[in-house]
Amino acid sequence: MIRALYTAASGMSAQQLNLDTIANNLANSSTVGFRQRVLQFQDMIYQNLVTPGAAESQDTVSAGLQIGLGTKSAASEIIMTQGDLNQTNNPTDLAIQGSGFFQVQRPDGTIAYTRAGNFFLNNQGTLVDAQGDQLIPAITIPPNATAITITQYGVVNATIPGQQNPQQLGQIQLATFANPGGLDSVGSNLYTATLSSGDAVLGNPGGPEGLGTLQQGYLENSNVDVVGAFVQMVLAQRAYESDSKVITAANDMYSEVNNMAK
Repeated sequence: MIRALYTAASGMSAQQLNLDTIANNLANSSTVGFRQRVLQFQDMIYQNLVTPGAAESQDTVSAGLQIGLGTKSAASEIIMTQGDLNQTNNPTDLAIQGSGFFQVQRPDGTIAYTRAGNFFLNNQGTLVDAQGDQLIPAITIPPNATAITITQYGVVNATIPGQQNPQQLGQIQLATFANPGGLDSVGSNLYTATLSSGDAVLGNPGGPEGLGTLQQGYLENSNVDVVGAFVQMVLAQRAYESDSKVITAANDMYSEVNNMAK
């Protein structure tokens, strides 16, 4: 009965983390470029009362008698499905149709990756994200530019007064990973590379690397399925309640044993 208490408690603890994950997904259902996470579970070590394959007689072996000791959260998987595109008509808003990531340089000089393409111009006319991190490669817009055009292949052009043809300002590059689900979420819509994700593979939008193309004047919405998240929340709540009832039942049985000893 003591085993049942701890086994059920492990289930309650796992479902608490599951509910925390679901709550974070729902909280970011309107966050630009957000990728929802799904918690994965594993069963814990088993207690062998009778080892499977143990000889019962000269001609027979036992199927075994094993008692599981509960569950644990094993991983928090990032779901990389494409979010819907929302038209903003802002010339510095960019959405990726495909698997690529924008690159930005953080204040400490490290490179981070993001799906959020809501870029702005800083006081030097350089494209930066909402935190002021500079887009890599750097793109600087002349102060007298009257229009900015960014093609689906990442070529940035600006219309300059007095010039007949648009001036090419640079080329936006995207990054991809062998395992994007292994990226480290660091907040502010940013990810960093890990040993699990592998190193970034860089290329131009629309290139052979399969990074996708750009859509100027659009932003990618969060890929959180709100209805699905509510369903998962109900399932987590029911699992939590079931585990709590096991604890109550085990406690009642333990009380009966104690009463018998009196």
